[in-house]
Amino acid sequence: MSDANVNSLSAAERERERIRQEIIDDLDEEIELELQEEGLGGEASVSDRSFRHTYFSELVRLQGELVRLQDWVKETGHRLVVLFEGRDAAGKGGAIKRITQRLNPRICRVAALPAPTDREKTQWYFQRYVAQLPAAGEVVLFDRSWYNRAGVERVMGFCSDEEYEEFFRSVPEFERMLVRSGIQLVKYWFSITDDEQEARFRARIEDPLKQWKLSPMDLESRRRWESYTKAKETMLERSSIAEAPWWVVQAVDKKRARLNCINHLLAQVPYQPVSHPEVDLPPRVHHADYERLPTPENMIVPEIY
Repeated sequence: MSDANVNSLSAAERERERIRQEIIDDLDEEIELELQEEGLGGEASVSDRSFRHTYFSELVRLQGELVRLQDWVKETGHRLVVLFEGRDAAGKGGAIKRITQRLNPRICRVAALPAPTDREKTQWYFQRYVAQLPAAGEVVLFDRSWYNRAGVERVMGFCSDEEYEEFFRSVPEFERMLVRSGIQLVKYWFSITDDEQEARFRARIEDPLKQWKLSPMDLESRRRWESYTKAKETMLERSSIAEAPWWVVQAVDKKRARLNCINHLLAQVPYQPVSHPEVDLPPRVHHADYERLPTPENMIVPEIY
């Protein structure tokens, strides 16, 4: 939809248009591109179309670099941990998805831990996260991390003041220990505005494919926006260390945030091109006595399409 047409819409219509764009943005990149090319995604402004071309071309280029980084990690035994933190609906999952989209899940995996069990609550706080750390030649992306204690646990009252203060006493030393052991640690905070979070929540309410993303905790986070802001400011101030500083991704524009985050991550890792032997497909061996058996009809999936 053109800028002029958007400006002529009523407030309710503009809200619907904003939700529609949010839904389209959540689709896989290939499907999204097809929708735009076929005109099914609505009319886009000239500036939007221009940046979409840049976005797709840059995303493919950066994902190619991520594959090279992956090859280097595997070859050298490098260990990389990347933390993704931010408010609910800040775009962490979308960025993680674009990073992992072309990578080998055996080398690059995502750790998204559920709420701790009763048993885990009695463990050393960092214990269940330590179990997710990479071995040689692996990358682990944490979709939320041990910083839950500095954020949701603090705001929602899931930890005591003593546990909260102990976290800030421990986390710098914990992270320095990881770095001394040879793990590279990169920490990102995805930053969005109050209005943008509200718009994204409303889009999730409207889209049945995304309603699963809304939890009672997410809805409560809207009411406690200011408390989360204070907790975030304290977290960034008290846990940004020279060995593992915080990096803030401006994430109101999802596409730019993804590109900026990936580009920055690539710059943090000293990867180099890895040479691979030329792949030679061997000829298939044929045996005169081999006969392929027919598949039983009752095992075949019905061809409805």
